[in-house]
Amino acid sequence: MPRAKVNGINIDYEICGSGEPVIMIQGLGGPRVGWTFQKRAFSWHYRVVLFDNRGVGRSDKPVERYTIKTMADDAIGLMDHLGIESAHVMGTSMGGMIAQELAINYPERVRKLVLVCTTAGMEDDSLMRLKHQKMLGLGDGTVEANLDNIDVKTMGRVMANITGLAFSKLSFRIFLVPVSKIYFRFSSIVEGILGQMKAVADYSTVDRLHLIKAPTLVIVGTGDRILPSESSDLLASRIPDARLVRIEGGSHSFFMEKRGEFNRVVLNFLRGS
Repeated sequence: MPRAKVNGINIDYEICGSGEPVIMIQGLGGPRVGWTFQKRAFSWHYRVVLFDNRGVGRSDKPVERYTIKTMADDAIGLMDHLGIESAHVMGTSMGGMIAQELAINYPERVRKLVLVCTTAGMEDDSLMRLKHQKMLGLGDGTVEANLDNIDVKTMGRVMANITGLAFSKLSFRIFLVPVSKIYFRFSSIVEGILGQMKAVADYSTVDRLHLIKAPTLVIVGTGDRILPSESSDLLASRIPDARLVRIEGGSHSFFMEKRGEFNRVVLNFLRGS
């Protein structure tokens, strides 16, 4: 796959289809293969751009501190490299945070915005932070302090916990949880995902959502066990004229488990219906 030198690092990417560009941004620890069920469906209608965020997949995993803004700048750098002046942007979970940052800082580059099972941030929500400490199995204390002390073995357990919670269908959990335990044992992967986790922990757009100008679809599963659907309610209430769609029973990874319904809703939004 091709690589682009952007924002001081190498980003691994792929392009399929033709037409208006759609940039798809994966979540925490997720390589671009997570968009497998969207890649074919969307490429019939659009030029689909998939890439690995810094810290995961085949992209570089720098040691300096990550921020959501830095990762948004990576995406802009990739668009510049590809000669894309503006695109539809879709992000899931952490990718949705990156997408928000793109839409706020580079409004002229975003045609339509799709925010999938994401949040405006946990910076000012102590209950949310506590929930995620327990969910990750990190014990007491601040999220950042715990992340500073995490090791490779613990990371494997943490990511297995997250993977298990992200899916509601047993078939996905049976296959992906063991795979995640193996994948996240590699030290370079651990360092990259820790960088992403710290970026997420520091992030908030709560007071900037009104700056988003792009037509926006906020879509969430009602059965999400990682980010509550109320997070999407907040996004939709503060982004001007945003449309909110709830997928009944959808998990955090409903774009995979309920891909038919998800793809139909998003494609209709992008096409204007």
